[in-house]
Amino acid sequence: MAAPIPQGDYRPAVLHDGVVYTAGMTPRRDGELVLRGVVGSAVSAQEAYAAAGIAAENALAAVRSVSTGATYIRCLRMTVYIACAGSFHDLSAVADGASAVLAAALGRDGLPARAAIGVQSLPSGAPVEVDLIAAVR
Repeated sequence: MAAPIPQGDYRPAVLHDGVVYTAGMTPRRDGELVLRGVVGSAVSAQEAYAAAGIAAENALAAVRSVSTGATYIRCLRMTVYIACAGSFHDLSAVADGASAVLAAALGRDGLPARAAIGVQSLPSGAPVEVDLIAAVR
């Protein structure tokens, strides 16, 4: 899977001294959002879980795009931003969709420390956005 094409003036990922920092990744396939809306309103927690998984796939693709030749990827930190209604509190359950993708790709030992943060809105109306920091060698 190729790294997503940036939607603005930035790079999908930057490698510095063995650490990769990704841009915020939304649930896009072929440059198009697969889901828009606010979690707990127009978007269900289950839909957001799946969308977080797609965003994490994009983040992992961005890591791989700048670490060609690396034989080791260790995710260190992941932040999952969730555009949600004020009454929605199952942020960790949505973020688990991103964690599940990383665990499937890298094993349970590949899981990073994680934060799940509720926000009012995200770029292009995305329900979730994931950024990832990973060590590579």
